[in-house]
Amino acid sequence: MLLFISLVSFALIRLSPGDPVMSFVTPNMSPEDVERIRASMGLDQPLYQQYIYWLQNVLTGNLGYSLINHRPVLDLIVERIPATLGLMGSSLVLSLIIGVLFGLISALNKNKLIDRVLSLLAYICISLPGLWFAMILIYFFSLKLNWLPSIGMRTIGVNSVWDVILHGIMPCLVLSITNIAVYMRYIRSSTISQLEEDYVQIQYAFGSTRMTVLFRHVLRNVLLPVITILGLSLPEIITGAFIVESIFSWPGMGSLGINAVFALDYPMIMGITMMSSFLLIFGNLLADVLYGVVDPRIKSMR
Repeated sequence: MLLFISLVSFALIRLSPGDPVMSFVTPNMSPEDVERIRASMGLDQPLYQQYIYWLQNVLTGNLGYSLINHRPVLDLIVERIPATLGLMGSSLVLSLIIGVLFGLISALNKNKLIDRVLSLLAYICISLPGLWFAMILIYFFSLKLNWLPSIGMRTIGVNSVWDVILHGIMPCLVLSITNIAVYMRYIRSSTISQLEEDYVQIQYAFGSTRMTVLFRHVLRNVLLPVITILGLSLPEIITGAFIVESIFSWPGMGSLGINAVFALDYPMIMGITMMSSFLLIFGNLLADVLYGVVDPRIKSMR
């Protein structure tokens, strides 16, 4: 899969409009100087030879050098990936906790006022454009109320965990708001169907309380569809992180990738594309593994 992604991405990047050589051209350069720069960057070779040369370097752990930062691509990604993983991980945890909690509350109060209110909020959150929601948060919480910082990951001169948390609240909320609503709807529908199963009535007959049945028996079965949705939502989280990082100037791979696209930094674009693809494939693999942890029946079928 990674090989296929690299082949398609490499072709699309090279066939896209623009020439990265023009970033190094000055008015006093002759055509021979321009071609010399092109040759030094390896862009004078046929497309298939450029791909083979890039693939050989990648297999040895060399992702190339950034054309605008003049540093190894791998070093730049290693510096930025903790910020991206932290933002993605926080949004996933927030989405799961709030989505599961609200879904259970909505299911236990089926067709009551709180269920209708939560369902309405879920539909609104699913329909919210991320860019617009980010602008609204910045306007109210940063400009009007001055409660949260609007850009960056740290305040200059401040090195504390609380400062990072304050900077990450709005980006994390924007990245997770849609997933919260999706998880809540799936948890609600799954919980309602599970509460009608025979094993629930048997537990009640043995004297189990409603909360015991819910958290000890029902919740485990309810988590199975959530794992599926979690795997399916990873592409949206990864691509959403790029947009969110650009809006809030979060120093992760997203902002690095956006700058690389505008500058036609081919090695950096390919490096970030491959790293994002690896995270996506690894995340789906992890979701498959979690199936066996949550449902032991899957292990017995192997």
